[in-house]
Amino acid sequence: MLIKNVTLHLGNAAVIDKGWLTFDNGTITGGGPMDTCPDALGELDATGLHLSPGLIDAHCHIGIYADSTRGSDLDVNELTEAVTPHVRAIDAINPFDRGFADARAGGVTAVMLSPGSANPICGEMVVVQTHGRRIDDMVLLAEAGMKMALGENPKYVHGAKRMPTTRMGTAAVIREALSQASAYIEREGKSNIRLRSLKRVLNKGLPVHCHAHRADDMFTALRIAKEFDLDLTIVHGTDCAVVADLLAAEKVPVIVGPLTTHRSKPETANREISNPGALVAAGSIPAVCTDAPVVPIEYLTHSAAMACKAGNLTLEQGLHMITGRAADILHIGHLTGRLKAGLRADLALWSCHPLAQEAKLCRLYIAGERVV
Repeated sequence: MLIKNVTLHLGNAAVIDKGWLTFDNGTITGGGPMDTCPDALGELDATGLHLSPGLIDAHCHIGIYADSTRGSDLDVNELTEAVTPHVRAIDAINPFDRGFADARAGGVTAVMLSPGSANPICGEMVVVQTHGRRIDDMVLLAEAGMKMALGENPKYVHGAKRMPTTRMGTAAVIREALSQASAYIEREGKSNIRLRSLKRVLNKGLPVHCHAHRADDMFTALRIAKEFDLDLTIVHGTDCAVVADLLAAEKVPVIVGPLTTHRSKPETANREISNPGALVAAGSIPAVCTDAPVVPIEYLTHSAAMACKAGNLTLEQGLHMITGRAADILHIGHLTGRLKAGLRADLALWSCHPLAQEAKLCRLYIAGERVV
């Protein structure tokens, strides 16, 4: 398939104003400016249109936390214990949840799906594509990360029943579990599924994505990460503007969002749409997420566009935060996130710049299959 005479947004903040791209068997096979365009079968003249990588929401809960129901479809938090490293998001995902259709309608082709943030250690995350009927066939990265959480959520959920009741207690619970995993040795065929999961964290086989809004919580996450040599990413980062230079100096990836909600609790008091711009100005490029269904996932482009406007960023910088940069933070940059030969043909064709208010999605391809 050849798409020609199209504006190419490469996913790395670069643009080819009039270019072409080919893909075959689900993989991008080439691309460049029109003066290098080859002849190919299945030609689409996309004059006036814009082609980007499929968008990536780096942190959300679609398929686990249905947006219109309560009770049976709320599988996002295993509330019975404070430490649940052995639960896996993949075991709760419903591919028929309408959140996946919403994602495709918004140009989103890949998502990091996570257990919720009720527990100090919440469980394993998974990266999936947004099209399919069986979750096993949708997986891009199975062991994508271990979700942990600091701040008000663990205190609120567990404080009346068990430790933790304080931020000190939350950090202590995490340290205790990691210390036990560090000492864990499998003997005589016996294994502890909890400690086995955390052992992979300690061996950097599983990155840690830590829910942290307040600046002090972010630095607690960093402190624990240094103590145990963890591969850390901070999720939400609501206070990042006031410590952007410090976070940049630590070279810790940050996934910022949700950006367009009300300030729902005291620790989100510094929620500003300009937060991603503050990180960029300090030299750290974040990803932007919706935390769907907190913000509907089809509004990922709006979140990035508003971050550009408030944070003095170009639209290409904003697009980078929900394509190539998101892919790199999730460790799937070798699979998707850019218009590059050899990567998956996850492609979104737009009526104009993807982050423009008037942009309409014309076509969406996931691994070369047209799904919109």
